[in-house]
Amino acid sequence: MTIEIRDCIKALQPYPPGKPIEEVEREYGVTEAVKLASNENPLGPSPKAIKALKNNLNSLNRYPDGNAYYLKKAISEKFKISEERIVLGNGSDEIVMLLALAFINPGEEIIVSQYSFVRYKMGAQLMGARCIEVPLVDYQHSLGDFLHCVTSKTKAIFIDNPMNPIGTMATRKKMEKLLEKIADRILIVVDEAYFEYVKDKKYPNCLEYIDQYPNLVVLRTFSKIYGLAGLRIGYGFSSPEIINGIECVRPPFNVNSAAQIAGLAALSDNKFVKKSAKYNQKQKKFLYKELDNLKIKYIESHTNFILINLDSNGNQVSEDLMKKGVIVRPLGVYNLNNFIRVTIGTEEENIKFIKAFKEVLSKS
Repeated sequence: MTIEIRDCIKALQPYPPGKPIEEVEREYGVTEAVKLASNENPLGPSPKAIKALKNNLNSLNRYPDGNAYYLKKAISEKFKISEERIVLGNGSDEIVMLLALAFINPGEEIIVSQYSFVRYKMGAQLMGARCIEVPLVDYQHSLGDFLHCVTSKTKAIFIDNPMNPIGTMATRKKMEKLLEKIADRILIVVDEAYFEYVKDKKYPNCLEYIDQYPNLVVLRTFSKIYGLAGLRIGYGFSSPEIINGIECVRPPFNVNSAAQIAGLAALSDNKFVKKSAKYNQKQKKFLYKELDNLKIKYIESHTNFILINLDSNGNQVSEDLMKKGVIVRPLGVYNLNNFIRVTIGTEEENIKFIKAFKEVLSKS
């Protein structure tokens, strides 16, 4: 007997996560491997989050607060947005999937940029909808071309700003122009997972547009600069109507107790956020200099990772680097077969990457 899965699921490919350090060390027989594949904060979690977790370990036998009262209240106070306009997820990518479940019907369409975060497309496919991909221009979002793709079937637009895995960003001027021209029947989802890393003054803070555009959803995360990737917690803002739609499909205990405790503490750790952003900028300049010396092409990034153009097979280079204890991200899943994405690590990790990278290049 064969149980048939839904037709739209047959076209889906499971999301391939980066290999953990332990698996690489076991598989390749290496020690002291470094992971530069998943855009994690190399400085670790927020110290305030660590302290809060240690102080609350004895309460983990209890189910979490299903409404995350204290964390929502803190987010509301920090961003000056009412709690009814906030939703929490098991990572911000869960909120992407919940948006798909709540709002996208079979036969409808979403619009994304070419090479945008693959989970947007997966959400559409899950619901039997079609994903329209808009080509990039000079590795940038071409938001003006989004308008030409809108049809009566368009249900949502997803914009990762900055882009993952590219690292570029859309400017305030271009974002405002798009928001002005998109009909209010269409969801506009702006994923700002790397918001805290951006230093460019032209970068838009899309929370500023929430009141003006009730069809706008803005996503943020604790996984990146706050260093809580292992606890899986993200958050989003929108109109009460859209938040209510998400709440209808949100699992009752989707954000665990440890994540809520750590997120609440990390949210107030401004010192750690500033330190992480400053450290990232310094190490990014180091990697740029080293790549320039090697005459290796890369895309200038507004994030904590760099997209590197190898003009050769990225999967093979990634494999060769793992043999030397350095884990980076090959991008075949995005059809960027000649690229690797490298997280900006600690000074020691970056030095190890450059050393291993030179050795791999010399043998190719």
